[in-house]
Amino acid sequence: MAKTLRIASWNINSVRTRIGLLARVVKAWKPDVMCLQEIKCAPEDFPQKACEQMGFSHQFIRGVRGQGGVAILSRSPFISTGGLDWCGRTDGRHAIATIEGDIEIHAFYVPAGVPIPDPELNPKFAHKLQFLDDMAIWSRKLAKTPAKRILVGDLNVAPLPNDVWSHKQVLKDVSHTPAETTRLDKVLKAGKWVDAERHFVPEDQPLFTWWSYRAHDWKAINRGRRLDHVWVSPALKPALRSMAILREARDWPNPSDHAPVMIDLAL
Repeated sequence: MAKTLRIASWNINSVRTRIGLLARVVKAWKPDVMCLQEIKCAPEDFPQKACEQMGFSHQFIRGVRGQGGVAILSRSPFISTGGLDWCGRTDGRHAIATIEGDIEIHAFYVPAGVPIPDPELNPKFAHKLQFLDDMAIWSRKLAKTPAKRILVGDLNVAPLPNDVWSHKQVLKDVSHTPAETTRLDKVLKAGKWVDAERHFVPEDQPLFTWWSYRAHDWKAINRGRRLDHVWVSPALKPALRSMAILREARDWPNPSDHAPVMIDLAL
């Protein structure tokens, strides 16, 4: 009988501020593995005991105080953990954990690059483009050694026309410019990754995971973007069973501007 593995991912936008909301996500979904981005704390400040009480006895954290950072939380032991530093910076944007079944999980937090989509005028945008270029090189090398891999996280790019509320109006906004979408597509194709969200939802249908704090009634306006992604290697494509976005979490008190995403795999 196949065993189901449930992996969830969420840009929590400060884990200490929203630890109670994380408990709600875990109660709703009961994931085996929970990946977090933008935790905004160093490993020693991470709420480890609270996460243990949620059932995650095994935790791997790569964070920087007051900045981004990522974490991988698991109910079962890690076989190994690690992470790469990108663009010559130690800012905790990538964590790796191998779990039972030799499944390799990569959790990413790609730089946002706001506000101006011009690498000459905006060093943050230049950093983002370099990060995506480096990811494509890394992804191509990874694909040379086929394995069961999952890539999750806030990639800060909405790559497809229906990944934004209006392709024409958002085309010049950071996260949906051709400079970003073409690069993310290279990362996807270089690693032969399968876009698990679009595996279940056709590309001609809108699909969002992020809604701006600026919208007074985000549900009514629904000007969303799909910035949060789950990809699997070809070896895991046959195992894909379901995908969900916990849209209602965006409506909870003091929410993150991102909604959690998850996939189920039959192994």
